[in-house]
Amino acid sequence: MTTHPANPLTSLRDAVVVDVLGELTDIRADMLAETAACQLRIEQVSVNNRESARNLLHYLALRRRDLRPLQLKLAALGLSSLGRAESHVLATIDAVLAVLHRLAGQAWAAPSHESSLLDFAAGERLLVDHTDSLLGAAANGRGVRIMVTMPSAAAGDYSLIHNLLEQGMDCMRINCAHDDRDRWMQMITHLRQAQSALGRTCRVVMDLAGPKLRTGPLDPRLAVLRIRPTHDDHGRLIAPARVWLTAQSQPTAPPSSANASLLLPAEWIHRLYIGEQLKFNDARGAKRSITVVDVTEQGYWAEATQSAYIVPGTVLNHERKAVYADDRQATINLLPQAENAIVLKQDDLLIVTRDLAPGRPATYDSSGQLLTPAMIGCSIPEVFDDVRAGEPIWFDDGKIGGVVDRVESAQVMVRITHARPRGEKLRGDKGINLPDSKLRIGALTAKDIEDLSFVVENADVIELSFANTAQDVELLHEHMARLGDKRPAIVLKIETRRAFENLPAMLLAAMRAPCCGVMIARGDLAVECGFERLAEVQEEILWICEAAHVPVIWATQVLESLAKEGMPSRAEITDAAMGDRAECVMINKGPHVLSAVRVLDDILRRMQQHQAKKRAMLRELRLAHALTVQQASLSECSLTELII
Repeated sequence: MTTHPANPLTSLRDAVVVDVLGELTDIRADMLAETAACQLRIEQVSVNNRESARNLLHYLALRRRDLRPLQLKLAALGLSSLGRAESHVLATIDAVLAVLHRLAGQAWAAPSHESSLLDFAAGERLLVDHTDSLLGAAANGRGVRIMVTMPSAAAGDYSLIHNLLEQGMDCMRINCAHDDRDRWMQMITHLRQAQSALGRTCRVVMDLAGPKLRTGPLDPRLAVLRIRPTHDDHGRLIAPARVWLTAQSQPTAPPSSANASLLLPAEWIHRLYIGEQLKFNDARGAKRSITVVDVTEQGYWAEATQSAYIVPGTVLNHERKAVYADDRQATINLLPQAENAIVLKQDDLLIVTRDLAPGRPATYDSSGQLLTPAMIGCSIPEVFDDVRAGEPIWFDDGKIGGVVDRVESAQVMVRITHARPRGEKLRGDKGINLPDSKLRIGALTAKDIEDLSFVVENADVIELSFANTAQDVELLHEHMARLGDKRPAIVLKIETRRAFENLPAMLLAAMRAPCCGVMIARGDLAVECGFERLAEVQEEILWICEAAHVPVIWATQVLESLAKEGMPSRAEITDAAMGDRAECVMINKGPHVLSAVRVLDDILRRMQQHQAKKRAMLRELRLAHALTVQQASLSECSLTELII
């Protein structure tokens, strides 16, 4: 009998199978040990979330290892490399183990008490069901929902909300950091009317403001009103500046066509007539005049053909004579104060104070030597107790960065390390981020707790801002329980590094409610984690949430240029398409928000045919036929040439 030498490739494959089989068996054991150790946590979540909690724990156990070498071995064997296991982790491992045992010539079946109730279809179905519960039913042809943040004007503009709903808005978001209960209620009433008119449903999402760290106010600059006519490139007058004149005792808002507005004494302004010139010396000492061109019940229109700078104390003179000199003159006393700013450059010092006394720019002597550093307040003085020297600090969405140089009882000295070469302007009410500081501030402020009674009664979904720990989520549960049986869904806004690092524990706390979600708030998150790491961080959030079957809202600067300026950037279109990886995409307010919703709806419908979470969907591509069509055309041309 002839014996054939063993095939070395077969022997190598068998060795790889045995190696992979052992590694996967160890991984499976770790996953089961994880759920056994966390059984109490699993029992604390809502009944309909328990399989999801187990799957999340399985995924965390899986991802504690570097799986890349194992993935390459699995791919070489033609098996799943575990890259899309998020929604059904144990089922994926068991399916691969079953094939590996068969390749090894061994019989194997997962013990019934160890097997997951989540097969492939059930895991994916749970995420769909949870998304429907949180965000409402999907629109025809588009699985990803669209959320829109309401501007303040929406309270008095039914047509805006009606048109947004008609264009595809699935969730109306109200930011409780702005407006008040009356205006929130007006927005909700408009939505209910629009829903009835259009036969569409839409979730009401209310965002609790949270403890946002912000800069304090600044001393206002001297108020200066500039009146500026329109000139062409050669300096020739095209159109005079339109100036609205109104009584300071009962002022009326200037029409939108006004270039400037002046408040004047009522008894003086009522003597004006069409064609009269009002003469004055402006802030530069230049002789100027404006001419009255129209009189209405609400106020007077005047026009200026020369530029002028008006400050408090500027005196206007009637053209005609009067019995008393005082009757000819009126002094401008009220002008809107101009917003001040601190210009900061690299290596500048900035004092951040505990109180909210108005800040001020740095002062210098005549030779340019620093006399006093710039100073600005902080909206939450408690953070000073947790800040340490050497920790980074960022202002205004990362435009300005620095390092804490020294911490004192009443102030923190910051050395600026990041700003444009020409300097960056820091104004009041701008965000402050302390990514490395262990801040002991809770997610719920006194205002949030006060707002909760309205929010719980009227919202379908509550967004918890600046939540950093599971305790923050548990506190929200407690406050909601005190308000009765109504339980809106909870969305965790992940906008700090601590929140990202504590995401698994926060998810398990949120899953005590029947319905919850996560928002990737990319603005603050980019500052906290670093812009260069944002792409990686948002991917990890998507993976963790898919493992928990928790819907994700993709937020911040989505089609922002389109919403604000009317024209998107190329990068924004790609970013919006990436939103198809989430269950919902949020658009912020802007003058062109309707166009932004329309474009986003189109993008998401197209991308749905190509992408489902991490999985590429291979629909037929017209482009794939192009070469065949071109070849046929070439063949026809050749045949024609031969005939000719």
